[in-house]
Amino acid sequence: MSEHKKEESFRVIDRRPFTSEGELRKEVVEEQEREAKREAAAHPPAPAEPGIAPVLVPPAETAKRSPAFENLVRMIGSNAAMVLGAYADPRTGQPVIDPEAARELIDMLDALHEKTKGNLAPEEDTLLLDLLGKLKMTYLEINQAVAAQAATQAKAKTRP
Repeated sequence: MSEHKKEESFRVIDRRPFTSEGELRKEVVEEQEREAKREAAAHPPAPAEPGIAPVLVPPAETAKRSPAFENLVRMIGSNAAMVLGAYADPRTGQPVIDPEAARELIDMLDALHEKTKGNLAPEEDTLLLDLLGKLKMTYLEINQAVAAQAATQAKAKTRP
């Protein structure tokens, strides 16, 4: 008994989007149109008010987290916290308080936030804003304490 094998064949499908002349293939154009219709059906446009042209907003790309950026923010934040008295000087054991240096470091973080607005991953933006908020509050508290201490010292000097 001889078995006759069916001749196996294969089919080649050209999936390149362009023809040899550089034109889009008809199938690609049709697929793009079908995809656009599906997308429009899934997300219908909001009804616009008469006389107001709708604003088309391109889809926002989600920024990826950058460990180097996060480390930079943390390093500047640590330096600012150090000069706001968060860490003790290893030689004296006393906290280091330098409001001018702290202000410069906080200003650096503010500038970094302003210049990177819209380009940060949500986690990076949150990290930067949280750190700035904490540092600014600490800065205000330190400045108030320094001003109160200076006022107390000035009163002590003027008393006979």
